[in-house]
Amino acid sequence: MYALLRKFLFQFDPEKVHYWTTDMLGFVLKIPFAKSIFKSLFFVEDPRLERTVAGLKFKNPVGLAAGFDKNARMYNDLFYCGFGFIEIGTLTPKGQPGNEKPRLFRIKDDSGIINRMGFNNDGVEEAITHLKNKKVDILIGGNIGKNKVTPNEQATNDYILCFDALFPYVDYFVVNVSSPNTPNLRDLQEKEPLKLLLSTLQSKNEQQEKSKPIFLKIAPDLTDSQLDDIVEIVAETKIAGVIATNTTIQRDHLVTDKKVVEEIGAGGVSGKPVTKRSTEVIRYLSQKSNQAFPIIGVGGIHSEKDALEKLEAGASLLQVYTGFIYEGPGLVKRINKAILAQA
Repeated sequence: MYALLRKFLFQFDPEKVHYWTTDMLGFVLKIPFAKSIFKSLFFVEDPRLERTVAGLKFKNPVGLAAGFDKNARMYNDLFYCGFGFIEIGTLTPKGQPGNEKPRLFRIKDDSGIINRMGFNNDGVEEAITHLKNKKVDILIGGNIGKNKVTPNEQATNDYILCFDALFPYVDYFVVNVSSPNTPNLRDLQEKEPLKLLLSTLQSKNEQQEKSKPIFLKIAPDLTDSQLDDIVEIVAETKIAGVIATNTTIQRDHLVTDKKVVEEIGAGGVSGKPVTKRSTEVIRYLSQKSNQAFPIIGVGGIHSEKDALEKLEAGASLLQVYTGFIYEGPGLVKRINKAILAQA
């Protein structure tokens, strides 16, 4: 069924389809009994799926990655696709349009996507108006970044603004310094600026009556020595853990025609092209740290096998995005059933 729908939807502009399908989901869920039907189709409820990670109790370990619900407009509806948690954002202090369109491209031969969205969002305060209207029982993560016009020397201020504003409304935070689509953002992954950013945020966190987990989202393109630095920084700053990984700038292994890829231009690659590398990063961090902190595994999960491999590599939780687009909400249910089969 979803394969036929996907074939139809893939005839149209990816960004327009994204908003059309989510609008349609909201419309359908207003039909009497639709929510019960969705639950019967996509939910797997079993105590054996529950995970306690960084002090939070997740009903199941499969979440929706940031970028899908940038402005926290859709999470009440997306809940009915069976997710155990949903991450909103990336949010910046002020709203910004992002990069020029077109900026989202399917590479169907690779079961992947190239995007250069550029942190397009309506700003943190607008997202809060939607978070105040939470109607479902699900954990929400807040993915935060800096505005494009903010120089790296002042980036910490942007993250603090988002952290302070979102604190009452999300269950955990994600510091995004790994998107390739904001100029010089990845420079913040270097050891000293990253340590300063995370220690400042964690200091703010510890001043709260009850702190909330802070995760760091990293790129799959880091070297082993940079990953060693990440392990050291997590230990020093005492943040909760790592999300591995964001999109990649590597395109060596794409099977899509090279001319097509060149015509698309800049952007991060997600989906199956990043599956292997993401899992390698998870395994490296898990082994190098001796499983000292939780890892949320994301990157190219298109099947139960992909999901189980990331869990075996050391992931505590999982997130999907491109796989959700290519495989549909049934993917979440299949992964949860596969996890139960191994329980």
